[in-house]
Amino acid sequence: MPTDTAKEHRPRRVALVTGVAAGIGQGYALRLARDGHRVAIADLGSADETEKLVREDGGEVFSVRCDVSDAESVARCAEAVTDRFGGVDILVHNAGIYPMAPFADTDWTPWRRIMDVNLDSVFHLTKAFLPAMTRGSWGRIVVMASTTFHAGSAGMVAYTASKGAVIGFVRSLAAEVGEQGVTVNAIAPGLVRTPGTLSGPQLELGAFDAIVANQAIKRTGLPEDLMGVVSFLATDDAAFMTGQTLVVDGGFVRA
Repeated sequence: MPTDTAKEHRPRRVALVTGVAAGIGQGYALRLARDGHRVAIADLGSADETEKLVREDGGEVFSVRCDVSDAESVARCAEAVTDRFGGVDILVHNAGIYPMAPFADTDWTPWRRIMDVNLDSVFHLTKAFLPAMTRGSWGRIVVMASTTFHAGSAGMVAYTASKGAVIGFVRSLAAEVGEQGVTVNAIAPGLVRTPGTLSGPQLELGAFDAIVANQAIKRTGLPEDLMGVVSFLATDDAAFMTGQTLVVDGGFVRA
């Protein structure tokens, strides 16, 4: 945890994190609050536990319900957060879904839903919050990608396609807004132990053991392994890094 002295010399900014009910998003919200930022948290469901944890840790937090795949819901979220905090300096796109199914069993409805949540949400939220960042000549946008894009995981064609599109979004937007003081980067985690992955098919399929066997670091990833990365990308120390995808997967992808 940063020292009080370090916090005193760090600008106190506003961060918005989506998909915060548990797991990685919850970890991001806690870390950014510990870094001294005011934190807005947005989730389709209840984020009461995350809000409670941030408050107990001494952080300032504002919670809002938001369907990140719906433009009108995002607009209401943006209005509420702006009314409370005056705007957003750090935008962390964490909300996402990762169903597994062979391509032969994937029809248009689940394909479209994955794109709505994982890709279209990035468009909606960035459109809502980027203008204020560029006007203020400072902003940090962090998007969650995935090592499935690098590895080409079977049974995850739709998910992998959505994350590949996210990486393309990051690279191109970075080229547009770099001169305006805004950086745009992605984090690509490997398989991380969260309530979502532990209740999904990954455990039943033995994915944890299979992936760890091919990692350089022989353990399963945890949300804590990603918290320092988002913290760094949200600071002035990362001012000269943009358009990049940081792979954080214990050395599974080493290309």
